[in-house]
Amino acid sequence: MHNNRVAMFAKAGLMGALLGASPSYSQDVPRTGQTDMNQMRQQLDEQAKKLTAQQNQLDEELKKLEEHKRAFEETRQQLEALQKRLGMTPVPKPERVAQTQIQPVQPVGRAPEKQKDARPPEVAQIFEQSGVLTPKGSVVLEPSLQYSYSSSNRVSIVGYTIIPALVIGLIDVRSVNRSTWVASLTGRYGLTNRLEIEAKIPYVYRNDDTISRPLNLSGSASDSLFNASGHGIGDIELAARYQLNVPAGDDPYYIAGLRFKTHTGTDPFEVNYASGTTASTGTLQTSLPTGSGFYGIQPSLSVIYPSDPAVFFGGINYLWNIKRDVNKMVAGGYIGSVDPGDAVGFNFGMGMSLNEKSAFSLGYEQTWIGKTKQNGVIPQTATSTQLASLLLGFSYQLNKKSNLNISIAAGLTPDTPNTQLTVRIPYTF
Repeated sequence: MHNNRVAMFAKAGLMGALLGASPSYSQDVPRTGQTDMNQMRQQLDEQAKKLTAQQNQLDEELKKLEEHKRAFEETRQQLEALQKRLGMTPVPKPERVAQTQIQPVQPVGRAPEKQKDARPPEVAQIFEQSGVLTPKGSVVLEPSLQYSYSSSNRVSIVGYTIIPALVIGLIDVRSVNRSTWVASLTGRYGLTNRLEIEAKIPYVYRNDDTISRPLNLSGSASDSLFNASGHGIGDIELAARYQLNVPAGDDPYYIAGLRFKTHTGTDPFEVNYASGTTASTGTLQTSLPTGSGFYGIQPSLSVIYPSDPAVFFGGINYLWNIKRDVNKMVAGGYIGSVDPGDAVGFNFGMGMSLNEKSAFSLGYEQTWIGKTKQNGVIPQTATSTQLASLLLGFSYQLNKKSNLNISIAAGLTPDTPNTQLTVRIPYTF
């Protein structure tokens, strides 16, 4: 038994010696952990190098962006300086553009408010004076064609009455049909955004048909026709218009105007008058004048009030016809100085846009013309004249630089043309 114990202890000692001398048992685990740590360190080093490279690339891109930003700012400043010299509205900064693009949420049932423009809104033109001013530096050429037709009946009695039912003398019954064509070329130039100048050159063609039946003691059963016509350059006009205010909120636009009318056309004192049975009073002209024969100055004031969706407009004007010394024989009589009556007029109307390209307008216009003085005295037969018209206009945008404008006027008084049609095609350069 003692020997067995000695043998067991010897085996145990031998195994201990063997285990203590074996390197794999004592170092396998530590060596495996060290290898994993080295691999992780290598991966971290590689990731750090990649991040450093990306950071360097990002820094370079930021530098390029700063350079582009500085170049853009310099270009924008140069553009603003050039626009100020040309009188144009400066381009807003990028920050302002970004702010204006973000619109606040509007309550349900309420339309977004529109920004007030510094220039009046465009409407279909129905009056002679245009309400929209030409922008600074722009040129507008407006060819137009106007046709008007008027007819009137007149009964002239030269004699005396024995009893109310019997007239001794000449009864002249006349019917006059008058057609007038006026082709005009109007040019407008914007000196500033609120001031424009205008020049208008008209060419006039007129044709009158006079049907008369002189009734005397022997009577006349047939009518006689007398025709007269005339054509040539009319009265050239020069004008200027200025916008008095820049409205804020819902304030209206006020536009003041001044027009100067020449007498470049053939005047009534330069034509010949017929004589005979149908023109026994010397009032029928063998050729018709193309101008008024007098210089005129017309100040005016127009008001435009935008009230979405309509635009209301109106104005007043005063035409001063300047006195003239004729000093010549006309129609068998001597005429010295002539002072035609001045004219006072007003108009008002409403315009509405149908869509982005078309609009229409309605308006009323009336003018009162005073009595004419001859040699400082008002003749007994002189009367004042009332002109009134109801107007309808339509405008259609042909392209960004031109539009078609058509207006129709219906006369409401005997002295006003029965109908008048005007076609305008303004073109902006």
